[in-house]
Parts: sequence; structure tokens; C-alpha cells
Amino acid sequence: MPALGALSRWLLVGEWRAHPLRAIIAIIAIAVGVAMGFAVHLINAAAFNEFSAAVKSIAGQADVQVSGREAWFDESVYPRLAAHPDVAVASPVLEFQAGASGKEGPLRVIGIDIFRAVQVTPGLIGAAESGKLMDTLADDALFLSPAAREWLAVKAGSTVPLRAGTSSITLRFAGGMLQAPPGQRIGVMDIGAAQWRFNKLGQLSRVDLKLRNGVSRDAFERELARDLERDFPGRFLVGQPGDDEQESRTNSMSRAYRVNLTVLALVALFTGAFLVFSTQALAVIRRRGQFALLRVLGLERRELLRQVLIEGASLGVIGALLGIVGGYALAAAALHFFGGDLGAGYFAGVNPEVQFTPVAAAVFFALGFGVALLGCLAPAWEAARAAPAAALKSGADETALSRLDRIWPSLLCIALAAALSQAPPLFELPILGYLSIALLLVGGIGLMPRLARSLFGAASRRYQRNSAAAPVPALALARLGNASGQAAIALGGVLASFSLMVAMAIMVSSFRVSLDEWLVQLLPANLYVQVGSSNGAGTLGLSEQAAIRSVPGISRIEFQRTRQVLLDPARPPVRLMARPIDPVEPGKTMVMTGLSLPVPQGAMPVWVSEAMLDLYRVKAGGTLALPVGGRMHDFFVAGVWRDYSSQAGAVQMQLADYRALTQDTSVNAFAIWTAQGVPAARIEEQVRALPFGPSLDYAQPEDIRLMSLTIFDRSFAVTYLLEAIAIAIGLSGVAATFSAQTLARAKEFGMLRHVGVTRAQVLRILALEGGALTALGIACGFLLGLVISLILVYVVNPQSFHWSMQLHVPWPLITIVASVLLAASVLTALVSGRYALSGGPIRAVREDW
Repeated sequence: MPALGALSRWLLVGEWRAHPLRAIIAIIAIAVGVAMGFAVHLINAAAFNEFSAAVKSIAGQADVQVSGREAWFDESVYPRLAAHPDVAVASPVLEFQAGASGKEGPLRVIGIDIFRAVQVTPGLIGAAESGKLMDTLADDALFLSPAAREWLAVKAGSTVPLRAGTSSITLRFAGGMLQAPPGQRIGVMDIGAAQWRFNKLGQLSRVDLKLRNGVSRDAFERELARDLERDFPGRFLVGQPGDDEQESRTNSMSRAYRVNLTVLALVALFTGAFLVFSTQALAVIRRRGQFALLRVLGLERRELLRQVLIEGASLGVIGALLGIVGGYALAAAALHFFGGDLGAGYFAGVNPEVQFTPVAAAVFFALGFGVALLGCLAPAWEAARAAPAAALKSGADETALSRLDRIWPSLLCIALAAALSQAPPLFELPILGYLSIALLLVGGIGLMPRLARSLFGAASRRYQRNSAAAPVPALALARLGNASGQAAIALGGVLASFSLMVAMAIMVSSFRVSLDEWLVQLLPANLYVQVGSSNGAGTLGLSEQAAIRSVPGISRIEFQRTRQVLLDPARPPVRLMARPIDPVEPGKTMVMTGLSLPVPQGAMPVWVSEAMLDLYRVKAGGTLALPVGGRMHDFFVAGVWRDYSSQAGAVQMQLADYRALTQDTSVNAFAIWTAQGVPAARIEEQVRALPFGPSLDYAQPEDIRLMSLTIFDRSFAVTYLLEAIAIAIGLSGVAATFSAQTLARAKEFGMLRHVGVTRAQVLRILALEGGALTALGIACGFLLGLVISLILVYVVNPQSFHWSMQLHVPWPLITIVASVLLAASVLTALVSGRYALSGGPIRAVREDW
């Protein structure tokens, strides 16, 4: 065993010294895949844990929470809950968002009753300064979390100017919070003062209940939910803080985005697995005689198998370790500079710190090690099963790759991929769709040897019949047709990298172009104005609406009321938008995905986004129950519209129906069409001049479009990075494979020189081989990438984000990458050929003498 161990180390180190570039590229590919996947996991885990910790901190010691399906509900239910015989303490809570002067983003304001909150949610109580204990009840006192205090840049005793719709409210910073959730921008004040100052009199967001000793939480929850549903149908939700439903709601906000990023990161791992395969396959072919000699000298088959596996696995170990370290560093840097929202705003306001998780590190290390081991399995098996006598003979290299010519495994993979591409999602994720893509890649790469042999063999025979006077093309085509196994290794590298690049480029381009076209159709007005977020505290009343209508130069104006409603406790809220809609032609106000159905007599219509079809099993022509005005109402689903702004679902209804059901005449957004010849900037100035005008947010269509596309590019920045990495790794892998094959053919070039082929002709042969192989790889890679992009666009994307989009091929980008790939392969073949020919023909063939 010591002798075998020394031999194994000698062979391993010798191989790395002889061909360090191929080993380094394979290690980098594995390291990048592991690093990106591990970093995405760490970033999201840190943000999600911080977010969950904040949710639990705000819930405090409550046993049960009663909340409404709408953002706020009437406080008349509170006395009933407080007087329940099983309830020890009932703590009312009012929560909303308020703007801060000169700051982007909202401040989360929570109103509490200190006398009851001290027994249920003590962490929310303000820590008043010494000698000012009554500030906790003052009507102008605001207590801020550390993150909010830093964000607002306030000091003790200073004022905090807030904005609730059109109202400006100045509060006094009275201190911090006893147990503020880290990273959360929260302000706490007395609930009565919050209701009064922010125009929320008589409204609550939830009631936290602490039960008496001995009362079963589960039994109480079921009984209370049944009683409230009987007396207030569809109005309230009863649950336990931190239960599975609340965790699921928090997690589902970013799960699809996180999973997609992780899968894209694993693309680099797949490329790394193939690079390991090509590295080991070429090494086995080149060292075929060496291994055969070791077998003759007494090395057993299993020991040779172990040796090749060790060589491949060592690449995985080094790459995976580097990936774990790099992933942790990347996650720490991303959290420090960009926060924990993964570029998509899912955890805005959360400022977490990266935490190393050994279990996740072990999983990603196992992935890196596993793909390397898988990549070298076939070459190791071939090295072990080769007969020593046959392997010692010169010219038997292609025999080692004969098994690659079988096409039935590839056809089986493609058939399975076609079947899985039609499968529904698992756990609301396109798991089978991703598996379909992986099988397509494996099947496509597996067909390359047969395709290369058939295509180049036919071209060689035809060319030799028609133009025997040109030896260079004839020799190049003959080589490609008769050595299809070795050609397929290089061809597979081109196919893998280029097809994945094409697929990702088409997917991202399709999404971006579809978003741009959607915005153009969705924004027909000249000016858009918003009061605040859908969960904000401010709106515009009838007097403000009349003042806006009176502004000269306006030809048309549409007001809109947006709110959030909770249909499923395990899912994020659905956005409900009430606006003027023509039931006959709803396409004037929204981007329809099909025909709008005629509304039955007496029914109230709604139009649902595509996400509602998947998440809530809604169908056009069916009914949808929505909590509006404090009770559930059945609406007729008149059609489906495309919505790229929310993957949680959105519903549009007529403003007149909303007002009839709720008696709520306020609005929080409106669109303005200017009269002919009147610029939007002039209308904006006139609206700003109104008493409430400065508190509104203004945007013209081109500004919204630019901002939306900027957010899109930021959200897909990681995808762009992964795409660039895939291209870089693919180019490096192709260069390393071509150079290795060229250098391994030094004896072949020497024989060609002996029979009269000049040095220049040999280089032309190599350039033609490299160009022909890469051109075929690019053509097949484009077709395979196009098929994969169809799965991404029409299967993975709808199953992940619940919206559809149109296919768009970015021809300039694909053409540029294809040209660079073709030029790189030809240049690599020429440079490697010059090196292989530098030793002279006699030296090259002397081993055969």
C-alpha cells in the first residue's frame, strides 16, 4: 500500500504538472458553481432569518393573533375578544406605513396600548429617556428602532417629520425600543395617538391575545375561528404567531426567485462536470499506453480505476473548498453593500449579517465533489477495462471512445425531457422543468459523436469525390469523420457552454422585452401620481379629487384605489385595484391575455392576473370571493390580464362597485391625460401648487419605464453575471480541450510532415478542424439552447413567477458570442499547432521507430 500510495501521488502530481491549465479551468468552473450557489443560499438564509426573527419579535408572547383579511378592520370586535373568558390579555395593534421627508421607502409605524402590550409584546414598548416616563403615552412621542433612527438620522429630542398621504405630521423622537428587531425600520407610538394623527380612528390591524393558564391554544384557536366566521363571514383570520402558515408566507415571497438563482448557479457546476469529463477523457486517451504498461507490470484493474477517480475527485475537492470560501466571502460582500433583498426587493429594510451554516456548506461541497466524480467516472471505467495488449498499440486512441457512439441513451434522455417539460410543478416550483433541461443537455451532448461521424464522414466522402486535388480540406474532413469520439469531446464543450448561454440570453431578453412592451401598453396617460403605498396611511378625499379635476389643461383623469387583501393565510396578500374599467373593452386599461367575457346580469365583474389562475385556481367565467368592505363578496371573473409587478396575484374591479360595497370614496393614485399641446410638466407644476400637492409622488410614463427596467436589470444582475461566467468558462474549456487534443497529435503531425505535408498545410488543417467543429457546435448549441429557452420561457417562468411572456431572440449578442467562440477555437488550434510542430518531424515520430 505505501508503494501504491507513492505511485498514485506521483501520477497525480505528474499529470497536473504536465497539463495545469486544464486542471485549473475545471477547478475554477466547479468553484464558481459552488460559490454562487452557496452565496445565494447564505444571502437568502440571512435575510429570511432576520425577517422571521423580526416577525416573532413583534409578535412577542402572544398565544393567538386575530387579524383581518383586509389591511385594517373596525375595532368594535376588540371588546368581544378582550371579554372572552379564556383570554387573559387582549392587546390591540395598529400598523401602517408612513413616508419620511427626504427619504426613499416607508417607515413601519406600530401603534400599541402600553398597558396591555407590556404583558404581550414588551419588546415593542418605547424606552423613554430618564425622567420622561409619560412619553410612552404622549400623543406626539415616537420611539424608533436602531435601524429607523439611523435611517432618519435623528437625535434625542429632535423632531421626525412624517407623511401620511397628503398630511404632514411632525412627531418627537422620544427614545428607542426595549427590544427592537435588528435591521427593521420601525416606529412605535401610542395607539390612540396613531389613530388620531394618521386618520385611522376606530381601526385596528390585529389583536394579540394571551390566554389564561391551562387553556389549549389549538382548541381556542379553532373555536374562536369558528365563532368569528359565523358572526363575521370571511372577515377575520385566527392564527398563532410564528406558525407554519406565517413562516410559509414569509418564505414564499422569495422562494421562486431564490431557487431560480440557485439553479442558474448550478449551471456553472454542470459546465465544470463536463470539463472534468473532457479533462479526464483526454488524459486517459493520451496515457492509454502508460496505463497499459502499468497493468502489464502488475497494477490491478481496481487500482487503476481508483487512480483515475482520485485524479478527477481531487479537482472536485479543491474546487468545492474554494467555492465554499468564495461563496461565504461573496455573500458577506453582497450583504454589506447591497443588503439582503437579492436585488429584487423581497426583504427591503432588512440589514442582516452572513452566518456560516455547516450543513449547507457540506451540501454544496458534496455537490462540487459529486459532479467532479461523476465527470471522471466514464473515463476511469474505460481506463480500467481496456485490454493492456491492445492499449499498448499505437493508433488505438479512438477505440477508447467507441462507446460514446451509442445513441439510444441520448434518445431516451431527450424523450424523458420532452415528457417532463409538460409536467406540472412540484411544491409550486418547476423542479421537473429543470430536470427536463438537464436531460436535454445530457442527451444533446451524447448525440455529438454520432452526429460528428455522420456529418463529417459524409462531407469527407463527397469532397474526395468532387475535389481530390485539395489535400487540406480532405485531410481535415477525413480526420473529423474517422475520429468522431475525440472530436465529440471538443464539440460537447462548445455545445454545453453555447447552448446554456443562448438559453439564458433568450430567457432574460424575452422577459425584458415583454416587460418593456407591457409597460408601453399599460401606461397610456401622460402623468401618473401616487399618494403612497397600498398599505400606507394616507389617501385623497373627495375635496382633493375635485381640486385636481379643476386644474386647467387636463382632458381626462382616472382615479384608483389600491388595497391589499389576504385570501390565504399561507400566501402573501393579493393586491386589489379599483379603477374605472369598461366591461366591454377592458383592454383599454389593462393588458389582457385573452378575450373578456360578457358580464351576467346583476353580477359584479373582476379581472384577475395570471398569478391568480395558478395560486388560487381561479378561472375566467368562474367566481372569486373577495373580502371587500368588511365581508366576503362573490365576483364574476370576466377575464385575465398580464401583471409583471406582482407574483402574489392581483385583482382589478370597477371603482363604482368598490365604492358601493365599502362606502370608501378615497383614492391613492390617479392618471392624467393632458389636453392637446399641454406638456405634462406644466400639469405637474399646477398639481404641485395645490395645498396637498408637494406630498404626492409624480412620474411620467418614460420615467416609470426607465425605473422599471433599471429594477429589472438590478434584479437580474446575478443572472447576467452567471451568463458571463458561463461564456468565460465555456471559452476557456474549449481552448483547453483543443490545445490538449492538438498537442496529443504531435506524432500524427510528424507522419504528415514525412509524407510531404508542409508546416503551413498542417496549421491550415488544424484551423479548418477547429473552425468546422466549433461551427457545428455553435449550430447545434443554438438549436439546443433555443429548445431549452422554450422550456424556460413557457414552462419554468410561468411555474416560478406565474406570468407569461413572448419569446425574443437577442441576435446581436448571440452573433457576437458565436463569432468570439469560433475565432477563439481557430486561434487556439493554430497556437497549439505551432507548439506541437516546433519539435520537428523526426522527434515527433521517433517513438514509433
